[in-house]
Amino acid sequence: MKPMGKLPEQIEGLPNISGSEIDIENLMTSTAGKPIFVNDSRIPFHRIKSACAVALHMHQPLIPAGGGDLKTATIISNLQHMMNNQGIGDNHNAPVFQWCYKRMGDFIPQYAGEGKQPRVMLEYSGTLLYGFQQMGLNDVLDNLKKITMDPKYRNYVEWLGAPWGHAVAPSTPVQDFKLHVKAWQHHFAAMFGTEALERVRGFSPSEMALPNHPDVAYEYIKTLKECGYKWLLVQEHTVENTLDGFGPRLKHLPHRLVCRNSNGDEVSIIAIIKTQGSDTKLVAQMQPYYEAKSLSTWELGGRRVPPLVTQIADGENGGVMMNEFPSKYGDVVNECSGSETVLMNVTEYLEHLFALGVKESDFPVVQPIFQKVIWERFTPGQGSEKLAKTVEDLKKMDHRFHMDGGSWTNNISWVNGYQNVLDPMLKLSSLFNEKVLSRKPETAEHRYRNALFHLLTSQTSCFRYWGQGDWTQYGIEICRRGMDIINYDFK
Repeated sequence: MKPMGKLPEQIEGLPNISGSEIDIENLMTSTAGKPIFVNDSRIPFHRIKSACAVALHMHQPLIPAGGGDLKTATIISNLQHMMNNQGIGDNHNAPVFQWCYKRMGDFIPQYAGEGKQPRVMLEYSGTLLYGFQQMGLNDVLDNLKKITMDPKYRNYVEWLGAPWGHAVAPSTPVQDFKLHVKAWQHHFAAMFGTEALERVRGFSPSEMALPNHPDVAYEYIKTLKECGYKWLLVQEHTVENTLDGFGPRLKHLPHRLVCRNSNGDEVSIIAIIKTQGSDTKLVAQMQPYYEAKSLSTWELGGRRVPPLVTQIADGENGGVMMNEFPSKYGDVVNECSGSETVLMNVTEYLEHLFALGVKESDFPVVQPIFQKVIWERFTPGQGSEKLAKTVEDLKKMDHRFHMDGGSWTNNISWVNGYQNVLDPMLKLSSLFNEKVLSRKPETAEHRYRNALFHLLTSQTSCFRYWGQGDWTQYGIEICRRGMDIINYDFK
């Protein structure tokens, strides 16, 4: 395949999120089976007894706050808004956040230079990456590019894909979610290069949200597979064993997440289970490493393999993450390098498993929560109408049953109570599909990129997570602008 040229990082004031989709899809397809970490791993996999993987999730939304009037304010990063208003609330943390976003670019070269074996997985939303560009935070960008693109360091760092606008999969229209996935890949390739994108094999969902409606879950996994992803991070209580409906028992081994739709189609992907809650203390204090130290090899596919304890947390939020993580991470890197319990990244771990002869078919099988009771009353292939009736009957039988999906916490719904912001989001989505996508537009055009930018920006979870008030108004305003742009540019 002809190599792709260097993509511009920004085009006409917008992030480069569209225009080269076919080239990027071909790139991801053509390199999907190529090992990327195992040959340079330097970890004696056959001699270790356990491992742990930690991921840092980083996100800031884009908001219409670059001015006093909501209707005309420039869309800027919330980080910029915090910087400009440090006397309000917790905004004084903004400079510390900026340091958190760049500090792995200091830590990794330091420990690698000392002969240690540091590891980290990074997941940055597209809105945050664009915020760095918009703000001119070259210190952050240079540090991230160093550990991503320099051959000396890139084997220690694994980037995870994400939805560009931090959209929640269960309540985002499936066609829009695919646009988020593709836009993030496009933007990442423009910022860090196509070789770096080839190395992105795992996907980290916003809010750890997993759709559990069979048709939505099927489309979600189908999208990830079509975009070249090999594995997905899932929260332990969002999946169930296919046979008995209970939670997974071997949480520190890879699973195979199987999703079937109402027409009887099936798709699967490797699922890596994130255990426990989302408390940043778990990663800040490197709890996964100490849990892994208490474990030894387990049997998988007829072989003894080390279990992998996996955790993800916000990389900047909370006092423990800001203040305690740097020293604790350093302590663990120093202690574990060359020991029987090591830090590993997930794709590196999977490649070692496959090199041992373990197959994906050896992994335990799970499905999204609440699907066992569906399959007891509905046979895949009976169609969407029959499925809808089955779901309604189950809701009447058990108030705990729902098809809103699973997330990192069960006490937050991404749907209930948010119709005032969800309705404009859905209207914008419908208009985008009716007036833009249906015309098969040239995705390199500014008018398309501008409409797409507003659509994806409007769907960030923050416009619901922080409740009613300013945040919902931000979301509604971005939707209004998106609809005006589409109605004007796509008459």
